[in-house]
Amino acid sequence: MEGSNMRKMETIFITGGSRGIGRATALRMAGPDRKLALLYRQHEDEAQEVAALCREKGAETLLLQADVSDFDGLSEAFGQVNRTFGGVDVLVNNAGVSTYGMVQDITPQEWNRVFSVNVNGYFYATKLALPHMVDQKWGRIINISSVWGMVGASCESLYAATKGAIIAFTKSCAKELAYSGITCNCIAPGMVDTPMMEELDEESIRVALSEIPLGRMVKPEEVALWVDHFASKEAEATTGQVLSPNGGWII
Repeated sequence: MEGSNMRKMETIFITGGSRGIGRATALRMAGPDRKLALLYRQHEDEAQEVAALCREKGAETLLLQADVSDFDGLSEAFGQVNRTFGGVDVLVNNAGVSTYGMVQDITPQEWNRVFSVNVNGYFYATKLALPHMVDQKWGRIINISSVWGMVGASCESLYAATKGAIIAFTKSCAKELAYSGITCNCIAPGMVDTPMMEELDEESIRVALSEIPLGRMVKPEEVALWVDHFASKEAEATTGQVLSPNGGWII
């Protein structure tokens, strides 16, 4: 799977495109036959750097700022993409926030905020991308979930609940959209070496790594490889699937 083999010069929209998996995916998919729309909420310097690197690789690149949990703001971003590139062909729902804590300590405000980003944001972006995909009878939607969405995790009930919701959303969309030539797949990685890991202390990371058969975190580039594959022509018969690169942590 060296690079993509797409049907035409697709427009690829990546949420959370400034760091981690989003950054790796943008750099993986950037090329002279790509149009990239990179969405970020904060970390503007890092977002600008990713955009510059994508342009160096020959990709037409549009940088956008919005909060995925704000439907109106996200609508404006999609409107700009539609005007500039003519619509989104490949949507990578990646933007998300994490949280850690016991159930009784989660506040209603925290619960709503994490769901608004991790679930509502995926729904909003999918809804906004679909008119163009349905009209052309072709599209790719790739959702980034988590291994915890598959099996749950102590002290991560909120985060796991949102990621489990995304898995169900993926499967439902796959069934609904297949008749329009649109595939929808999900990647549920284990512990990925991204800035999100900075929220964990060294001891927590050490214990987690001791439970992973391969004994290491997943690299963002390894997740990006599968995003690229699901977006490719070769994956046109694959939909509703959940792939979990996790080092053997969960099998």
